[in-house]
Amino acid sequence: MSTAELLADDPVWLVIVKVVGIFAFLVVMTLFMINWERKVVARMQQRPGPNRVGPNGWLQSLADGLKLAFKEDIRPVLADKWVFFLAPVISCIPAFVAFSVIPLGGEVSIFGERTALQLVDLPVGVLVVLACSSLGVYGIVLSGWASGSPYPLLGALRSAAQVISYEIAMGLSIVAVVMHSHSLSTSDIVDSQSGGWYFYLLPVSFLIYVTSMVGETNRAPFDLPEAESELVGGFHTEYSSLKFALFFLAEYVNMVTVSALATTLFLGGWRFPFVGDDHLLNSGWFGLLWFVLKTLAFLFLFIWLRGTLPRLRYDQFMRLGWKFLVPIALVWFVAVAFARYVRQEIESDSLSTSTVLAVFGAVLGVVLLVAFLLPDRREVRDPNAVPVTGGGFPVPPLDLQVPKSPPRRRQVPVADLPGETKEPAAVTASREEAGDGDA
Repeated sequence: MSTAELLADDPVWLVIVKVVGIFAFLVVMTLFMINWERKVVARMQQRPGPNRVGPNGWLQSLADGLKLAFKEDIRPVLADKWVFFLAPVISCIPAFVAFSVIPLGGEVSIFGERTALQLVDLPVGVLVVLACSSLGVYGIVLSGWASGSPYPLLGALRSAAQVISYEIAMGLSIVAVVMHSHSLSTSDIVDSQSGGWYFYLLPVSFLIYVTSMVGETNRAPFDLPEAESELVGGFHTEYSSLKFALFFLAEYVNMVTVSALATTLFLGGWRFPFVGDDHLLNSGWFGLLWFVLKTLAFLFLFIWLRGTLPRLRYDQFMRLGWKFLVPIALVWFVAVAFARYVRQEIESDSLSTSTVLAVFGAVLGVVLLVAFLLPDRREVRDPNAVPVTGGGFPVPPLDLQVPKSPPRRRQVPVADLPGETKEPAAVTASREEAGDGDA
């Protein structure tokens, strides 16, 4: 029986149990992720991290949530009341909805009912996740506009540009997976990886997706909408209490969702590697265990990047998205389509799609490596040209060499010179000025 048929027979009470279970799973993963991130980053920085609340400090996130709940809710005077309130809710709801199409495991028994560990299996499940990830930015934009402050507005505009730039690359990386699996359903994509993961069959798509998912979630080194050194706190500068907690919850739920989608698309989902479908490790609740472990591996990548890489400049971030990720994703998409066409035309057992993609991927990797290693050509500039800004005002060049200040000249009295008995020139000049004043 297929996953769609199993889910169609679910009674109402089982659907409610799944909804509550997914909500609880995401909240618990958020609490765990916050504390885990603080502990790992503290270990990287050679400090203890949270160790007071609960056993070894693992209840610190719960204490922080309770603290935010009892804080005063402050609203700026110039803020739009209703939009200011709805913005964090709009950011939080799509993050939970996107997780509903992710398969957490295979067929299991819940209170005697045979079902699949998935809330709903849609024929366009991948598009649902992409749409929800795009809808979340509306809450960020509205929060920046409704705050009535310049810093949140700048952060909101950055977030909108960031999502537009990296959503294209993420979508193109997923297209290659859809071409191989012949389906947009997440459960069908997991089933198509029973013979091998797409992680090593489509390595370029995997790298592009991983880079794009970090940019989509506004995480370091791509946390430009929340740049503390530039924008105080970014789009949620004016938020406090539970509204700020909702933004925090939406950020970490989005991290869990994109990590779960990466597991589904490239790491075989809930399937254990190198064993058949009828194996014990691929039956029952074991699938949920493998799925959680794979998702935690991607979440650790978020922590690792935050603890090791500095924040990129805005121009560097846009350059990476538009000049590297999108063109490479387009070239790789054409390569995947060409490899599948050649495979269908030749119909040879010795020539597989994976072989063609491996050869093309190796060639593309060499070309990219050479392109990165070659030095950039220097632009020929007129040495007499005056650098100007966009407004036409002349500005000093960035590489301006400021000369050293000349040493101060010390006045030597003339009387100290050999053979001279005249007064110093400074004294004579002062006496002449005094005489002119008396006259």
